[in-house]
Amino acid sequence: MSEERERIVATVSVDLLDDADPADKLVKALGIGPFACVIVLVSPEVDLDALTAKLQSEIDAPHIIGARTAGEICSEGYSERKIVALGFPQSHFAASARMFEALDSPDEVAIGREVLALRHDAQAQRQEFKNEFAFLLVDGLSRREDAFVLNISTALGSTQLFGGSSGDGLRFESAPVFYNGQVRSNAAIVLVVRSNCQFKVFREDHFESSEKRLVVTGAIPEKRLVTEINAEPAAPEYARIVGIDPNQLSPFIFASHPIVVSVGDQHHVRAIQRVEDNGHLRFFASIDEGMVLTVAKARNITDHLQEVLEDLSADREPDLIFACDCILRRLEAEQKQEVINMSAQLKKHRVIGFSTYGEQHNMLHVNQTLTGIAIYPPDHE
Repeated sequence: MSEERERIVATVSVDLLDDADPADKLVKALGIGPFACVIVLVSPEVDLDALTAKLQSEIDAPHIIGARTAGEICSEGYSERKIVALGFPQSHFAASARMFEALDSPDEVAIGREVLALRHDAQAQRQEFKNEFAFLLVDGLSRREDAFVLNISTALGSTQLFGGSSGDGLRFESAPVFYNGQVRSNAAIVLVVRSNCQFKVFREDHFESSEKRLVVTGAIPEKRLVTEINAEPAAPEYARIVGIDPNQLSPFIFASHPIVVSVGDQHHVRAIQRVEDNGHLRFFASIDEGMVLTVAKARNITDHLQEVLEDLSADREPDLIFACDCILRRLEAEQKQEVINMSAQLKKHRVIGFSTYGEQHNMLHVNQTLTGIAIYPPDHE
């Protein structure tokens, strides 16, 4: 177990292998509060019902939210088999949150009204706190992240949003989220936070577009499936373009050969989750017929991470960097033997967070990206 209590935001990580009662260890290390909100990121091995019941009974916070992960980021850097928690004290934060269920049949108007109500509630709690951000946790197997984040973007207005899709290691079976003791699949949680702290919301990736083009000529958008690329069966054609035997396609190959879609002068990764038995490609984000994609060229992932984190610390040291980091980034780091170097950077800059099945930034759902927030002490401290 490791903990840091001298900072504004309390952070704790508990090792499932070392602690006989990790939930008890977590509560004792984090402290009972009072917190404006607590975020808990949980390895897939944990019994969520038992954990959330413990958290609800012993932590003083009106909003305890969390998700299952595809890996954790703690004081050691990249890690697994951990529970990571962040406690936001009422002295510096006010929060309002809500869980939205049945993402496959949403009441879009009602959702917009609820998000506006969250903003008004957070502001009413501490009107002297002038800074606001929103955080989203969403079931990473729901395939509804794109539509949901677009739906709430109008209600959020100028409020910056970041978030992550829950995970399930590399099993892709069940990726629930939880709010105040309720564990749900096919659900999302929106958290609106007001603070007297300063912050920067960010989104970064280490890719550049190449000349290798793919045109989606067959797709089932609602299932995030691509059936044809360049009028050929999807998986073999992707393998041909990246120069890989189709039988060797795996998450490690997808991580090393991502594809991107360009929008104006920006690009967004459209990451592949897996090859289906019929040769279709299932993606982590929305995909449609007619999309023109390119295979991306990657910079050194550690060098890029170092630049991002140093930039966030250029003017002053953050109290905390809370990150949602795509599982494909970790897989790429493993394949290229960069995990130790990446973890050293994460540890050096006090990055806390989790590996995700997708990331959200303002009105976009993206993949193979690092999103998050750097929180700084108030100006008078």
